[in-house]
Amino acid sequence: VQLQASGGGLVQAGGSLRLSCTASGTIFSFNMGWYRQAPGKQRELVATMASGGTTTYADSVKGRFTISRDDAKNSVYLQMNVLKPEDTAVYYCNAGRLRNMRWYDYWGQGTLVTVSS
Repeated sequence: VQLQASGGGLVQAGGSLRLSCTASGTIFSFNMGWYRQAPGKQRELVATMASGGTTTYADSVKGRFTISRDDAKNSVYLQMNVLKPEDTAVYYCNAGRLRNMRWYDYWGQGTLVTVSS
């Protein structure tokens, strides 16, 4: 599956952005997630939503970010509110699933989010 992320941009601290990720095929069997990588840092988990709807969030974004998915549109979203300068990073969409006892991960190209203070 190919993933196309969009929605990044420049926003002031306290503002909001909504990221979108659209897959080239059906996502109903995939766990979907958003990860981010800031300059000089490792990629980290931001939020995930399992195929059954269970969500997980990094502590740093709890209460500010919300992940959602629309399987009919093969899409996953990340609503980001009360953005902080430390949220500045390239955000990557991820799709993962277990198949034949092996885990498969797929990544989008990333979309840059810059939060100014």
